[in-house]
Amino acid sequence: MVTLAHAELEINQASEAQLDSLLHVGPALSQKILSQRQQSPFADWPDLIRRVPGIGPRRAQQLSHQGLTVQGQAYPGVPQMEGRQP
Repeated sequence: MVTLAHAELEINQASEAQLDSLLHVGPALSQKILSQRQQSPFADWPDLIRRVPGIGPRRAQQLSHQGLTVQGQAYPGVPQMEGRQP
């Protein structure tokens, strides 16, 4: 079983390899994220959910629990990681 360190990972700066390392994200979803991000950075979680097929509220929550942030913010309802730097 693989365990991931819970450090913040900003989606607007994450590499393909960093995205692929997250549970529930594979190469296809990473490519969708990177393609949309290339058009413009994600403004917030609702923007990410709206623009990337395959990411809905449940997956967004799962990703946020692993440390993924959008503009430095955790998904609503997921505690913000304090004192950790990306």
